[in-house]
Amino acid sequence: MEKITLAGGCFWCTEAVFSMLKGVTKVTPGYSGGNVEDPSYEAVSSGDTGHAESVQIEFDPKIIPLDKLLYIFFKLHDPTTLNRQGADIGTQYRSAIFYTTESQKETAESAKSKIPNAVTEITKYTNFYPADPSHKEYYFKHRASPYCVLVIDPKIQKLKKDFAGLLKK
Repeated sequence: MEKITLAGGCFWCTEAVFSMLKGVTKVTPGYSGGNVEDPSYEAVSSGDTGHAESVQIEFDPKIIPLDKLLYIFFKLHDPTTLNRQGADIGTQYRSAIFYTTESQKETAESAKSKIPNAVTEITKYTNFYPADPSHKEYYFKHRASPYCVLVIDPKIQKLKKDFAGLLKK
């Protein structure tokens, strides 16, 4: 098993997307890349902690290699917009890859190089703080909420259309 931490806007979106993929065994929403120990959702939302809303993904690289995860990551958020994903604005919504090994760094740099004008930061992993349980599986618990219908559902539909062969049954 391998772990990677990714930030691509709201962690409700990224958790929903990656949890549907074959080979992904665990997706934990939380915060990474900041300078405040064990921050709350409210603190991160202020934009003052330096953290990005992130997901920590545990996956089997024999089933879904990192380059494929990163391809999906780049396809399902806008890596060319600095500190913004749709209506979510601030450094907490930045695009980032937090790598743990030189191999992950090389794979991330290669994937990013294929995206013109990408602003995704590629940073050595230093910390990850899980979000409180109310954020875990948010999409699956609140599918009828306006945010899920308007923001997450289109990402899920794109995932199902473009990556159907990679989805869990």
